[in-house]
Amino acid sequence: MSDAELVLRSTRVITPEGTRAATVTVSAGAITAVLPYDAEVPAAARLEDVGDHVLLPGLVDTHVHVNDPGRTEWEGFWTATRAAAAGGITTLVDMPLNSLPPTTTVGNLRIKQEVAADKAHIDVGFWGGALPGNGKDLRPLHDAGVFGFKAFLSPSGVDEFPHLDQEQLTRSLTEIAGFDGLLIVHAEDPHRLAAAPQHGGPRYADFLASRPRDAEDSAIATLIAEAKRLDARVHVLHLSSSDALPLIAAARAEGVRLTVETCPHYLTLTAEEVPDGASEFKCCPPIREAANQDLLWQALADGVVDCVVTDHSPSTADLKTDDFATAWGGISGLQLSLPAVWTEARRRGHTLEDVVRWMSTRTAALAGLSRKGAIEAGRDADFAVLAPDETFTVDPAGLQHRNRVTAYAGRTLQGVVKSTWLRGERIAADGEFSEPKGRLLTRTP
Repeated sequence: MSDAELVLRSTRVITPEGTRAATVTVSAGAITAVLPYDAEVPAAARLEDVGDHVLLPGLVDTHVHVNDPGRTEWEGFWTATRAAAAGGITTLVDMPLNSLPPTTTVGNLRIKQEVAADKAHIDVGFWGGALPGNGKDLRPLHDAGVFGFKAFLSPSGVDEFPHLDQEQLTRSLTEIAGFDGLLIVHAEDPHRLAAAPQHGGPRYADFLASRPRDAEDSAIATLIAEAKRLDARVHVLHLSSSDALPLIAAARAEGVRLTVETCPHYLTLTAEEVPDGASEFKCCPPIREAANQDLLWQALADGVVDCVVTDHSPSTADLKTDDFATAWGGISGLQLSLPAVWTEARRRGHTLEDVVRWMSTRTAALAGLSRKGAIEAGRDADFAVLAPDETFTVDPAGLQHRNRVTAYAGRTLQGVVKSTWLRGERIAADGEFSEPKGRLLTRTP
């Protein structure tokens, strides 16, 4: 401890062994020890005593659409990473769309990295994209350090990122399995979507009917079959259909290398409460009924669903029209994901340790980020300081997102992020931010 530069102390530190009063020492941006609460502080070290606030590992969000470059008016690295820092997130992995160009070649990855380099307030990594015909680009992207490959099984909503049909899925997954990469999949069956009623208009019930659960279930079944046949690693993105849970549980029991995420909006918002015309609630797959939500929570508790990520997918306000058929589908949730999930988790009897497991430890493991996701020696000194009992009412004017459209407006949430730390430096506190200190991350072998 004699070489410690920074010491953080709290009566409640969430560690892999549980929550306890502890003193955490930091040197050169890394955690060097987790010591008893009353450990002596070296004279040369700076002490930050956060009292009874909870010290938890910085969250890792592996599903974020930053949209930069090309659609920077929708978001951008500066605003997205500030919003993340305000919400206790210290690492994000950026999706290969809706930026222009998409991250589907090494050259396009380099463009995105160059744009992000001096704007990132937190650490940022990148997913690559698997498209029809870009099989030759997958191994080079893997070697360049992307964390895996995103694919759609139904139309993505942007022309430059087309979906894979059955044959193309097999071809891409075979290539990715050849170097033991990870395919992350938007799983909705386009044929089931096409067969569903498509009325359009402002009624949320009509939109919900247009994205039925069986579209997810069918696509997930297809993905599981291919992953099993090829012994490939696959990950289901933003699960909303509880009907797919038995399929997922059975596949995992058989040894299929399958992981699954869900999102704060599926866990905290319900179809019954969405007003007609309120397309700030529109996302694909959609927010479903309360009974469906209950089963998603149970799946999280049981470990059938691994983790919780935002799928932060913003747009300009003019694209959020009152017609659910044509409005942009996406929910902005970076800054509010921790309090939103904690509010509902607490109500259902879960602990902050559970939330950390779902939103930090398991997301770090998904991306292979071995230095993230826990407060223990050898990890990066990334922290969030949370007042878990304090409440606030969501005011869109207080959000750091570029476009302050939110499905959480007016909701009272529990859990106030007091400060966020990246490699031992405070990057956000009380609405103030440091200059960008984030690094660009690449997959390590």
